[in-house]
Amino acid sequence: MAQDEFTGGDERFPATRWSVIVGVRSEDVAERERALDRLCEAYWKPVYKYVRLRWNRSAPDAQDLTQGFFAEMLGRELLNRFDAGKSRLRTYLRLCVDSFVMNEDKAERRQKRGGEIQHLALDFAGAEQEFASGTIDASAIASPESLEAFFEKEWVRSLFGLAVEDLRALCAKRERDSAFQLFEAYDLEGDDKLSYAQLARQHGLAVTDVTNALAWARREFRRIALERLREICGSDSEFQRETRAVFGRSTC
Repeated sequence: MAQDEFTGGDERFPATRWSVIVGVRSEDVAERERALDRLCEAYWKPVYKYVRLRWNRSAPDAQDLTQGFFAEMLGRELLNRFDAGKSRLRTYLRLCVDSFVMNEDKAERRQKRGGEIQHLALDFAGAEQEFASGTIDASAIASPESLEAFFEKEWVRSLFGLAVEDLRALCAKRERDSAFQLFEAYDLEGDDKLSYAQLARQHGLAVTDVTNALAWARREFRRIALERLREICGSDSEFQRETRAVFGRSTC
């Protein structure tokens, strides 16, 4: 594995300035659909888990409500009412979820819906496994502040999960699967005892190759995560705030 194979990258993240807010307000149907797809990708899991916890709903009921919320978001054009100067997009959506569930309770509507987003594959079984494995104490997350923190944590988890899958696809496309395997083993699986030297022996590589591969994979992961983050922010200032919240510093 040559060292220059993993050179490159740009610390000025991200290059694109496209966002879902711009997309959903576009007159182009394909652009609106793209924006809504990206929004649903990023938020459906946090919404589902939040409904399960905040509103103490069963898995089937939470699935219904999650599908219904995104269908209503399309039908009522909720994102057109979002004001980036007043709140963060994730805060606005969380409050919209609360309003939606309360309205559903009043109307006592429980039928399956979400027809307008059936093209999205929502892995509720996987989300439920994550929810169950989180050993969440609902009584300890009862205050508005702790519920907001829970939603934010799940939002970050969703963002990073999507970025990991994007990185996996990028590595496959560029025939750098070994770089993803090293990244997965060292950065994702969380074995504190694993060393670069051990990884090098396991993969038949020099330690310098492992170092270069991991450096490249981390740069690409950060770039991808920031691009996805930029897409789901309502403004540049919100993007900078969210970047600090997720990564500890802004991109500037």
